Amino acid sequence: ESPGGLHQGAAGRSAQAAEVAMEPILKAENLTKVFSRQGQAEVTAVNGISFHLFPGECLAIIGESGSGKTTAVNMIARLVDATSGSVFLDGREITHLRGRQLRQVYKTMQMVFQTPAESFDPRRTLGDGIDESLRNAGLSQKETRKKVEALLKDCGLPPEYAGRYPHQVSGGQCQRAAIARALAIAPRLLICDEITSALDVTVQKEILELLNALRTRQGRGLSILFISHDISLVQQFCDRVLVMYRGEIVEEGTPDEVIRNPKNDYTKRLIDSVLS
Repeated sequence: ESPGGLHQGAAGRSAQAAEVAMEPILKAENLTKVFSRQGQAEVTAVNGISFHLFPGECLAIIGESGSGKTTAVNMIARLVDATSGSVFLDGREITHLRGRQLRQVYKTMQMVFQTPAESFDPRRTLGDGIDESLRNAGLSQKETRKKVEALLKDCGLPPEYAGRYPHQVSGGQCQRAAIARALAIAPRLLICDEITSALDVTVQKEILELLNALRTRQGRGLSILFISHDISLVQQFCDRVLVMYRGEIVEEGTPDEVIRNPKNDYTKRLIDSVLS
């Protein structure tokens, strides 16, 4: 083999080693949630799921309503306590954190919700909502105002939108402002829970283009966990996809693999319902 060939092989191997050495930003291990209500049978909403998400990656979780995907995400975002299992963020277990320690977690992980207005207090302006975390981080009023305007601009909104209230803007504009708010403290993980489902198709496309642009700009600085019931949306945007059904992960792969060669009957039905 020529010296050039040897060099190339070594470079290839070192690239592979770097990939192997890269720690996941997020890891879920045997995550389970059982809801029990007095006098009623227990319901297992999520049943022992495990997965990981690497820095700079966009991972989708898809499934129909009731598949357990939102419960799974709420456990990861620590909005709901897990019944059993573990969540690791940046190598640190966060499953049982409370109070100040949990608040520290939200510097690394932020969430954008399905209904954009839920991210904002209706009595306060969008700018107030976005700059809250910046003020808490100790930025001056002048620095905060500049940062809010830059964030709005990054998310495709004019600076004057800082002075508008949630009810004064469209759903798509409010969702852009919610993304700006989530990005204010430069998190490394952004969780998007059905963030386009309340929007019309044109606006959905704009929001996906915005997320793509943000990912490109930040490179490995931003990982995205993208929750959706729409596999065609996921195909345009995500690196890998997990399919959930009745609280379990029944399939995973790249969106193209899963769409072209679904192995699970539920996945086949899910794809048929979109493509038919």
